[in-house]
Amino acid sequence: MARLIHSMVRVLEEARSVDFYKVAFGLQVADRLDFETFTLIYLSNAEQTFELELTVNKGRTEAYDLGNGYGHIAVSVADVDAEHGRLMAAGLAPRKIVDFRNGDQTVAKFFFIADPDGYQIEVIQRGGRFL
Repeated sequence: MARLIHSMVRVLEEARSVDFYKVAFGLQVADRLDFETFTLIYLSNAEQTFELELTVNKGRTEAYDLGNGYGHIAVSVADVDAEHGRLMAAGLAPRKIVDFRNGDQTVAKFFFIADPDGYQIEVIQRGGRFL
């Protein structure tokens, strides 16, 4: 059976992106591979084996066009209200918390935040299918 190991996004500025993911989600650099025309930075934390791969194409000066195909990545947290407050205090501008329901049933409690390159990240309260 296949196991997901990482997702990749292209970023314009390595330091800015590494700092954002460290402050926002506690991700640290697990590995960094430097090539002639690009650099790969793998971010992770002790909570999982899945990694986020940041690709920095050297010499690029323009922001990437995210197009209309990218959706989002998602992370789960123990206390979505506390995380929202922490990210607000850190000046990272998370959007409002949503209590997503199907009738009387809560499906998820979440908010979105954008990284410095505009990639959307959904922050979901742990529980149910979102562990």
